[in-house]
Amino acid sequence: MAEDRVKTIVDIARLAGVSKATVSRALNDSPLVSAATRGRILAIAQEHGFEMNDPARRLSLRQSNVVALVTYRYAPSVKLPDAFVLEVMSGLTASLHVAGYDLLVIQIAPGDTDWVSRYRDSGRVEGFVLLAAQCTREHLATLSGRHIPFVLWGEQPDAHEYCSVTGDSLAGGRIATERLLEVGRRRIAFLGGLPDEAEVKDRHGGYLAALAAAGLAPDDALVAYGDWRAESGQQVMEELLARAPDIDGVFACSDLMALGAIDALRAHGLRVPDDVAVVGYDDVALAAHSDPPLTTIRQSGPVIGRLLAETLIQHLRTGAVANVSIPAELVVRGSA
Repeated sequence: MAEDRVKTIVDIARLAGVSKATVSRALNDSPLVSAATRGRILAIAQEHGFEMNDPARRLSLRQSNVVALVTYRYAPSVKLPDAFVLEVMSGLTASLHVAGYDLLVIQIAPGDTDWVSRYRDSGRVEGFVLLAAQCTREHLATLSGRHIPFVLWGEQPDAHEYCSVTGDSLAGGRIATERLLEVGRRRIAFLGGLPDEAEVKDRHGGYLAALAAAGLAPDDALVAYGDWRAESGQQVMEELLARAPDIDGVFACSDLMALGAIDALRAHGLRVPDDVAVVGYDDVALAAHSDPPLTTIRQSGPVIGRLLAETLIQHLRTGAVANVSIPAELVVRGSA
């Protein structure tokens, strides 16, 4: 009969004499529904040829199989994301795809926290991936306070409050500076990213530790900060040369900054590595093809992306909070 036609779970609820929520739980094998009730609901669904489509099933479980990568909203003149972020995204996307998830990239303003409700409460995404360089304490507090699944790259929490993947930046800064010392450099400049970031602080700490071990006193005239980009590296290198023209080594906190620094050095008639040796950080694909090929600290963007995906998916499925750290590895090429 027409009145018995089953198109939705509302129809099944009417025929079974139960609530819509009970039908949804039964069709999704929830333990909250008794075996007898589940059996009766499944029998009705089968009798009337009802098949719950996948989007409806995921909606009933608050599952979208979508993860969002959160980035800042930049001015059109800023050429971001940079090469390292793009490589992280490649590994993240590939690993999410294998697990049956899609990646959504969202842009937010630094002071905006409404994005959490817009994307999570609406059911559009299940969890978030954040980059320490592109989020604020307020963002982390909002997510943690509401127990919303997320994973952070670049900074490990003081306690196991949320999932994270980090590189060993302290060791990386020390190893990079030790390489410059090994090739005979003594006036070694430090080109940092944004000075308030944990990664930059740790890399600077490693730089200072290597200098101290070599018996060299730190010199503030050799330290300057930028914002990770090649243009910033070139500008900061110009500033350093103006106040310390005897620089013979450079440790830059990103490969792009290192490449920008090399451009500035060449503009001043200085040869790399003959006059000034340069070490970068990240080992983006471009580093191996620069002139000269860049000596750098490797933290593979695709591997980081894979670890971010695996850590978040594990958290979504089991609730486990994991804090993963990857080692720093020196890759010696032609610049130092």
